[in-house]
Amino acid sequence: MAAVQVAGSLPCGQPPPLSPREPPADQISGFRRLAARLRALRPDDSSSARTEIHLLFDQLISENYSESTGVDPEDVTALLVQACRLVPLNQNHLVSKVSQLIHHLLNTLQVIVDEQNLDFLLAYTISAIHQCSSWTHMKILQALAALVYCNGSKCQKYLPDLLGKTGLLTKLSDLAQSDAEVRRAAVHCMANLCLRYVDPIRSPILLQSALKGIQSLLNGGKMKLTQTDELGALLAVLKKAMFHGLPGLNIEMPTVLYPTPLPQYDGRPPQQSESSPARPTMNKKKKHKAKAKKAQQGDEEEEEEESNGEMEAASGTSSSRVSTGGRDAVCPSSQGIQSLPANGSGAGRREQVSSPFASSTWKRISSSESDYSDTEGGIQCKMRSYQAKVRQGALACFLSTIKSIEKKVLYGYWSAFVPDTPELGSPQSVSLMTLILKDPSPKTRACALQVLSAILESSKQFLSVAEDTSDHRRAFTPFSVMIASSIRELHRCLLLALVAESSSQTLTRIIKCLANLVSNVPYNRLKLSLLTKVWNQIKPYIRHKDVNVRVSSLTLLGAIVSTHAPLPEVQLLLQQPCSSGLSNSNSATPHLGLPDWWKKVPAGPSQEEASVGSPKGSAEPCWLIRLCISIVVLPREDSCSGNNAGSAAGSTYEPSPMRLEALQLLAHLARGYFSMAQLYLMELGEVICKCMGEADPSIQLHGAKLLEELGTGLIQQYKPDSPTDPEQRVPVFLVVTFWTMMLNGPLPRALQSSEHPTLQASACDALSSILPEAFSSLPNDRQILCITVLLGLNDSRNRLVKAATSRALGVYVLFPCLRQDAMFVADTANAILMSLQDKSLNVRAKAAWSLGNLTDTLIVNMETPDPSFQEEFSGLLLLKMLRSAIDASKDKDKVKSNAVRALGNLLHFLQPSHIEKPRFAEIIEESIQALISTVLTEAAMKVRWNACYAMGNVFKNPALPLGTAAWTSQAYHALTSVVTSCKNFKVRIRSATALSIPSRRERYGSVEQYAQIWKALLTALHKSEDTTDFLEFKYCASLRTQICQALIHLLSLAGPSDLPCIKETLELNGDMVQPFILQFLKSGDKGDDSRAAHTTQERDQMIRTALQHISSVQALAGDTAKGAIVDFLDNILSIYCDSSGSQVTLFESSNR
Repeated sequence: MAAVQVAGSLPCGQPPPLSPREPPADQISGFRRLAARLRALRPDDSSSARTEIHLLFDQLISENYSESTGVDPEDVTALLVQACRLVPLNQNHLVSKVSQLIHHLLNTLQVIVDEQNLDFLLAYTISAIHQCSSWTHMKILQALAALVYCNGSKCQKYLPDLLGKTGLLTKLSDLAQSDAEVRRAAVHCMANLCLRYVDPIRSPILLQSALKGIQSLLNGGKMKLTQTDELGALLAVLKKAMFHGLPGLNIEMPTVLYPTPLPQYDGRPPQQSESSPARPTMNKKKKHKAKAKKAQQGDEEEEEEESNGEMEAASGTSSSRVSTGGRDAVCPSSQGIQSLPANGSGAGRREQVSSPFASSTWKRISSSESDYSDTEGGIQCKMRSYQAKVRQGALACFLSTIKSIEKKVLYGYWSAFVPDTPELGSPQSVSLMTLILKDPSPKTRACALQVLSAILESSKQFLSVAEDTSDHRRAFTPFSVMIASSIRELHRCLLLALVAESSSQTLTRIIKCLANLVSNVPYNRLKLSLLTKVWNQIKPYIRHKDVNVRVSSLTLLGAIVSTHAPLPEVQLLLQQPCSSGLSNSNSATPHLGLPDWWKKVPAGPSQEEASVGSPKGSAEPCWLIRLCISIVVLPREDSCSGNNAGSAAGSTYEPSPMRLEALQLLAHLARGYFSMAQLYLMELGEVICKCMGEADPSIQLHGAKLLEELGTGLIQQYKPDSPTDPEQRVPVFLVVTFWTMMLNGPLPRALQSSEHPTLQASACDALSSILPEAFSSLPNDRQILCITVLLGLNDSRNRLVKAATSRALGVYVLFPCLRQDAMFVADTANAILMSLQDKSLNVRAKAAWSLGNLTDTLIVNMETPDPSFQEEFSGLLLLKMLRSAIDASKDKDKVKSNAVRALGNLLHFLQPSHIEKPRFAEIIEESIQALISTVLTEAAMKVRWNACYAMGNVFKNPALPLGTAAWTSQAYHALTSVVTSCKNFKVRIRSATALSIPSRRERYGSVEQYAQIWKALLTALHKSEDTTDFLEFKYCASLRTQICQALIHLLSLAGPSDLPCIKETLELNGDMVQPFILQFLKSGDKGDDSRAAHTTQERDQMIRTALQHISSVQALAGDTAKGAIVDFLDNILSIYCDSSGSQVTLFESSNR
């Protein structure tokens, strides 16, 4: 059957159609009849002859010429020659008409004039320009441009007349020519003279070379896309090239793409169609022929692979897909997925192609013309191959562009490359999904998927605005709804591609792209069902014959269970029966049935024990955990053992990548859905022991990671703020049994595996996840084993092991059963101090964190009634800890933040017996100076917050000479500076908290010092909303609450000398302060600040205590400040009681 050609003019330099269809007979007979009448005429100057010629020319011009009329080019040129012979040059109107006829026929019929007739016609048109009136020049120049098109080499003898110094084109294109249209037509003639006939294969080859050059510039950093116009122009070119030669698609692109928001549309979901496009498979006999032909073609093997447009169908699918002549085929298993419009050729796909961008086959240009047949089919096959390479080159350039620009810039062009849900009745927008769903080349589809994955990577912040949980019926469509609609369309299209794809490697890329999408989408802000559709579509692929597809399927399931966990939708999916969604599969492998092999692991006594601590109502096991356990521990079956890359020779288990992915999936489930994982606690323990006992270090490592996640889940259950009911927790005795099994198993061997330091470090992390309540119940020898191994590994030369060990010791020192053991705390302190000297920043950061935890333990022990710990703890060790903490406070921010925390705790812990010793005086001064400088420095906000917190801890130690020491004013100055000017409101809050800690008036220092603090707090209250960062506004209420609390605390300690300053400031700022204090009193009722230190009743009592204290102060003679302050507080309480309806009798001062 002849090929169908798209209507429209061919690009510049392209030849006439290769295989015109047979035209209608009336079109041919009409042209021939008119041509015969024209040939019958003889030159005649009579008016009747001129009239007849006019009529014939008009009929020839108005004749309906399609793109394939069947008119021979020789007939056209012969007719034009005859027409020129009939028209003398003194007849301006006829010359204009014949020029119009030449331009019309040559352009419409895409005819290039042969050399013999060209000679006559050029001589005629040149003479006409010289002799005819100027008003005819425009039409004559248009005819001349059509004549010389791609004929420059045949016009040599006329070049002096055309382009010489006195040539007519030179004159007519000169600026002296008044008519701009004539100048433009003359330049057009010059351009057509420079053109030559171009082989249709050469155009895509040139495009490939240009794209290769652009990609080299992008990869080499030579092309700086800093201007919007530059980037927009490049993206417009690349988008046009992405669809070059795609069957059934011809798009017009603007010269520049500008960053714009998604277009507005009706947010209602479109009605879903039951049909979806599927790519047809070729007859197997044809496929064998293609393979035989491919074997004969040597270097062009890969090009032939793409150009044939065939694809390998998965086993069992040929009967369920009907091959048609077009790109559309009904896929009965994809019901509920709306189909995209598909117009195109009947080209199918071929077998899988590896690594779309890893190989540079799209850049390969063959100069051989003998590799393809000269027949029409061979040329078209070759053409499709080169066009596919152009599309691949454009996608490779786009991928390089994505890597060379910031994501926030890229997402401005989101709507240009990512599909959006079309309005009802509107066509689907052209996007990357068009290539993924419609391109006949599997390599091009894989390239498009890789580009889409690159766009989706790290898109979580951009997509986080999406929301469609409620129906929007507004005059405009919010941006959040636009993004949500785009996300839904991505899910729909990728699932559609999943259903239609048969190439295993492209299938793998689709699944990985889905995993990337799932990892970045805020499903908690979207309507349900998106994850359910993905879940049900992917389940059958777990048993696909290709191991890469199986591995990527588990990766996708891991992405689902780890995104915004725990999600109620995923919780329900995990509780489904294992057969749910498998019998009616949308998979390209419909031979999959109920996977009985999932159930082969017997539910032994260990599982029954694990269920003791399981939540009520969750008796149904989780099929996904059972699946993963089976993949890890059971031998593989022959039915899915094909293409087992990564499987060791002779191994009876699933390939290593499958087992590793299954272990990672178990870790995700333990982290996000521990209530289900705890049902299999003991069974998972056996799996971990098996994995850590194997020879493969990667399997051992992932087993240790799973152990850490399970241990962390158990710890989370026992935290005071845990949402898990006590009855639903795993019992402590079962946790002890679990860890006893671990410590009696291969875990100690992994801890001592010095040849695998990564495994050692991971085993240390796992050891640090023991539940404290369970650790105390472990056998003595197991406790000693844990401590001894950790203290020993702290001497490791490997920085990963040393960092993990330092962190684990920092966890253990908080255990209630260990923290009062002075010997263990001292040994841990020495180990941590040694790690603080390490060259590795990571080791020092972990050691500083552990030092902070150790000093927290000192504070807890100090608050116990038994003083034995303080007495036993070495003063020399305290000095060493202070010195190390001071040095660490000058380190990088990662170390500094915990070093200052440790300093604050150590200064709080110091006993009078320590402070009295001369050797402590200097280091105390140095420690406080280190804290002051950290508070004032422009470090990370976390560092400054910790420094303010540490300063508050220093103020809690009554033995320190706060108020009389020289450093007092410096400390208060640092805190007041922060509370009034720090950009971060959380740091301001912590500073205000520290200022309200001293419990006696003398600890605030002199009257001037007290006044400075008081005024600074009032200024901070006034500036509590002054910020340029909108993220800080949510802390405004907390900041005002804390400042008000500090002000009231200062009032409750004020002395007689402080009252005049207080009175003066209240007279100036009382109107500002009063509403804030009233809000402070009421905030408990309204819940404005859930972190406030006091209830509403306690805040009311704070005001009354301050009022009572001020009233009891013995004011100086003649001083009216006391009465003014009492009136101010009395007024606040009156207003508060009136507004709250309280009938409390106000305190009446006897000294009023």
